[in-house]
Amino acid sequence: MWKVVENKSQCCGCGACVEVCPSNAITMVEDGEGIPYPKIDEKKCIDCGRCEDVCPMAYEAKEMPGQVYLGVQAKEDAIRFTSASGGFFPVLARDILAKGGVVFGAAMEAGGKVVHRDIQTIEGLSALQTTKYVQSDLKGCYRKVAQYIEKGRQVLFTGTPCQCQAVKRYLGGKPENLLLADLVCYGAPSPGIWRKYVRELEKKYGGRLTGFNFRDKRGKDNGHTIALHIDNKEYTWPMQKDSYCRIYFRNYTLRPSCHECRFCTVNRESDITMGDFWGIENVRPELDDGMGNSMVILHTRKARESWESIKESFRYFTCQKEDVLQPRLCTPTPKSSRRKRFMLLNRFLAVSTAEKLLRY
Repeated sequence: MWKVVENKSQCCGCGACVEVCPSNAITMVEDGEGIPYPKIDEKKCIDCGRCEDVCPMAYEAKEMPGQVYLGVQAKEDAIRFTSASGGFFPVLARDILAKGGVVFGAAMEAGGKVVHRDIQTIEGLSALQTTKYVQSDLKGCYRKVAQYIEKGRQVLFTGTPCQCQAVKRYLGGKPENLLLADLVCYGAPSPGIWRKYVRELEKKYGGRLTGFNFRDKRGKDNGHTIALHIDNKEYTWPMQKDSYCRIYFRNYTLRPSCHECRFCTVNRESDITMGDFWGIENVRPELDDGMGNSMVILHTRKARESWESIKESFRYFTCQKEDVLQPRLCTPTPKSSRRKRFMLLNRFLAVSTAEKLLRY
């Protein structure tokens, strides 16, 4: 019997085990913290071991020779201004789509649920661009990726490093027509707590949530403005005043596995790593205009070839590993001593009320 579910810190919630199980013996079930974990029906389990084989938590970082470190900024302002960082992802995605490929990424549905989906047109790209501080649901994605790969389509899959590793293990390797691009990830927070917060916002503003931008750039503040859409009305406020963002960045709501993350390193098995270029003011201050810059690491030959086809769309520079290092490329997000207390309060109080009580 698969043992990973006996220790919650050893499950990243990718759901690959559910997709690979030949007897449909595994389902994802949220615990009391609103965090999903696999649950095994022992009556259906045939002990084939495929769930264990596909689990990305067995990952061990190894030195990656030949990596290229970049700082990039999309030349087209419209692309950069609607992206969380410097616009690297949408330019890469457009190139894949222009070649008849498929792009997978996280999108927010009406009502706030965050799911991974595939797009095949530029019109669908905007839904995947913005940052979502919520763990996405990958239900059905692994099989879709496999189907497109088998048909010979070029596939770009973007996600957290554990999700990308899960895709690789599900496929049994990295096919030539698959490009994996992972994110510099702070950690995956509880979907149940986000869902509860959405209900609070809908009640407060009297409507249905149709959009939530965690990193709106209208303030030219590197995306530290919240933009909420309820029906046809928009509401904005600073990120630091948002209750959900405060509990997220105070480390109250992350999965236990995030505090022991194996992927907090520059050595990853994806083709590309991308994220905000924090600290660019110390490396290239002339590019620090408050509208975002991307940090990009090219790990593989495929990544370098992809870069060659899109690099003219950017203002960019090469740099050293030391220039791009940031906390989540070195160590996991530390666990808060107040996490347990918040989770207890959250069982009985509104998210915003529980957060307010923990300020004192």
